[in-house]
Amino acid sequence: MQKIRRAEKRDIPAILRLLVQVDMVHHEGRPDIFKGPATKYSDKELEEIFSCDSTPVFVCVDENDTPVGHAFCIHKQVKGDSVLTDIRTLYIDDICVDEASRGKHIGKALYEYVVGYAREQGFYNITLNVWSCNKSAMAFYESLGLIPQKICMEKIL
Repeated sequence: MQKIRRAEKRDIPAILRLLVQVDMVHHEGRPDIFKGPATKYSDKELEEIFSCDSTPVFVCVDENDTPVGHAFCIHKQVKGDSVLTDIRTLYIDDICVDEASRGKHIGKALYEYVVGYAREQGFYNITLNVWSCNKSAMAFYESLGLIPQKICMEKIL
């Protein structure tokens, strides 16, 4: 069984390493958009994210309590829109399993933990974005029962 908990300040170095891995997957698929190797958050930004109840980050840790995977989440809700309903959505901003720990069902455990959290907190749904160049992530999310909600299209000029 996987141990999953909220991210803490001491997890920042491991999470930064994971964020570089995420960036490199995107960089390899879309080097025209992603610089690589980089992280989208600084140490200070991660501390702020971890301290906010509306941006929970969950980590799956190994036997040394070191993160080997993470799930960044964001509480979202549009209220009073003329077209959209007022549902509460838990958005998964980022999910990653360390390259050396893949194939051990850590991603599935993280996702199931997020689903439990979302149910417990009364969210209507869970959403996430996945880049079409990341075929393995698309297959992973589909295997968990996620289906496309909307599709973003582009034309490079």
